[in-house]
Formats: sequence, structure tokens, C-alpha cells
Amino acid sequence: MNALSARSQVATAHRVVVKIGSSSLTGPDGHLSVPALQALVQVIAARHAAGGQVVLVTSGAIAAGIGPLGLSARPRDLATAQAAASVGQGLLVARYAQAFAEYGIRVGQVLLTAEDTIRRGHYRNAQRSLERLLDLGIVPVVNENDAVATDEIRFGDNDRLAALVSHLVRADVMVLLTDVDGLYDGPPSRPGTQRIREVRSALDLEGIEVTGRGSSIGTGGMLTKLESVRIATGSGIPVVLTKAANAEGALAGREVGTWFAVTGKRTTRRRLWLAHAARTRGRLELDEGAVAAVLGGRASLLPAGVVGVTGDFDAGDPVELVAPDGRVVARGLVAFDSSDIPDLLGRSTHELRDRLGEGYDREIVHRDDLVLVGRRRKAS
Repeated sequence: MNALSARSQVATAHRVVVKIGSSSLTGPDGHLSVPALQALVQVIAARHAAGGQVVLVTSGAIAAGIGPLGLSARPRDLATAQAAASVGQGLLVARYAQAFAEYGIRVGQVLLTAEDTIRRGHYRNAQRSLERLLDLGIVPVVNENDAVATDEIRFGDNDRLAALVSHLVRADVMVLLTDVDGLYDGPPSRPGTQRIREVRSALDLEGIEVTGRGSSIGTGGMLTKLESVRIATGSGIPVVLTKAANAEGALAGREVGTWFAVTGKRTTRRRLWLAHAARTRGRLELDEGAVAAVLGGRASLLPAGVVGVTGDFDAGDPVELVAPDGRVVARGLVAFDSSDIPDLLGRSTHELRDRLGEGYDREIVHRDDLVLVGRRRKAS
């Protein structure tokens, strides 16, 4: 499938996640740009009127609070950033509600923190809430809850959040709107750089120079966007990356921005949660044989292949599986408490049954509760 025919998927996609960054919603003075917001709403409303479903992941709460609080720039300290988000979030969603109301569309605000994807119960609740809003014909307006998020539990940008939400709602495509019109083969300001129209695999990104810095208003640079793209495309969701002014063209399937083709198959929400959203509670150190078995993709992790354990965790918690050289090769849901594992290390299931009895002669991590990350990171 060539790039043009692939992009036609966007025009016919039933469910789309659109993410817009702070820099695309604010003016040079740091205030929320109502015309920019209204322009985006007009495009989404047209898609909604045509029968499509759209989830809007929006930044801009902190930026919207900068002006009302009399700040000259985005706050650097957490407390002031939280205060700006608290003020700005109300203003932001009110503007969205007003703009969508002109088209007879209602919005539902969904504020998420990393905890809502780290905890499986919260993750399922978020999924049910978003699904119900869409079923009712409401446009969910999703943002990170910056007013309560701490440095330790926040996403840090809404790009990664958009990818997780895309998988959460089983989106057909994700559209990332930013302040540049696509991915370039170097800094866009450098003379001679060119826009990359299509990326079909990680090999197409080799040698591409990107920056991790965002704007003075936003937090996410191109590196965070490529991480978001990797999560989405790796789980079966194609992505269009372009500037906000190209939103209409992107949703119409025209050749704007950069098209990122799917690189992996759709997976279960549980596996995506484990791979990208779960906060691990400890580590299991494996020998080379166990690493080879795990990377083979069909084997559970048995006690005989574990040589060490770190962390304090309970059975059912996410843990990292680590190779002898320190590489994290997988994540999994552990079947034992951390206090029980030292007695299991290096022993066969037969030994454990004879020594400790029934119930101990089983996997430390079952293959159905395990996802590989070593290969994923290598390809990024």
C-alpha cells in the first residue's frame, strides 16, 4: 500500500484521536488563542457531523492559566504550574464547550494522571468512561490533570498520553497536531532540510536529527512525539504528524505532514498497559538461558532462570526482567511476593515441589502476563 492510499484510511476512519499541543493553542503572549481553538473545533465538528467519532487530547491548561495569573512565562516550579493548571483548565474546557456548542455538540472533560494508567482498575475505568461518552455522541476532551499530578506520577507531556488513549479507545488513527508541519530530516530551521512524507519502519528514521526540547509554552519536543508514534504504530494505529493549520487536510487524508505506517499488530489493552503504562515495582535478574527463552516469545519465566531479585512487591505487581548485562528485556506480572522469591532462585519446579510443596512448582511470570521490551527499545 503506497502512502497516498494509506492516507485514505484517515478520511474513512470511524474513530480518530486528535492531539493538539500548547504551542498551537496559545499566542506569543502566553494567553489562550480563542481563534486557534475555534479553528480546531470547526474541523472536528465537521468530522463529527459526518458520523465520525473524535477523542480530543488537548494540552493548554497551564498555558491558559499563564495570562490570568499575570505570569510572564510557563512556571518552572511544580506548585505554580499546578496553580496555573487549576485556573487554566476551567478556562480551557469552557472555551471548548462554548465552541462546540455552536455546532450542537457537547463535550465531556476527562482529566487523567499517570496513576490512571498505572493502576489497572483505573485504566479500565478510564476506558469505560471514554467509550460511553463516544456512544452518547459526546466529544471527550482529555488532558493530563496537571493541577494534582506530581513530578513522580505525571506523563510529562500529552503526546504519550494521546498514544495510550488511542489504544484505550481502539482508535483507527491518531493525528498529532503541533507547531511544525511534519518530521524533517534535520532541524526545520536549517536551510536545505526536507519534510519526510512517510515513515514505514524504524529504519526510515536512522540518521534523522531531532531535538528533545519543546517550546517555551509546551513540554513535548519531537522526541516525545516520536515516542508517542512508536507506541501507537507498534500497537496497530497509524499516525499523522502535522501542524494545527493542516488539521482539516490531515483528517481528509491529504498528503500533509508525515504519515507513520503501522509497525505492529493490535494487542490487548492489558499488554499495552504492561508495556507502556504500568509502573514496575521491582526487578528479576535472569541468566542467559532464561533471557533466550523469554525473547523466544513462547516461554514463561521459571524460577530456575532467575538469579536475583530487587524491590518490594506483591504477587500480581509489574516487574522488569533484566539480562545479565543490565538490559531490560521484558516486563511481567509476577506470581509471587518479593519476600518469597529468594527461596525459589535457581531451583527447578521439581525441586520446589519436593522442598516447598504444591503451589511453588510454577512459573514466576507466566507467558500470558509477559511483554517483551528489549526488541521494542532496540527498534526505537
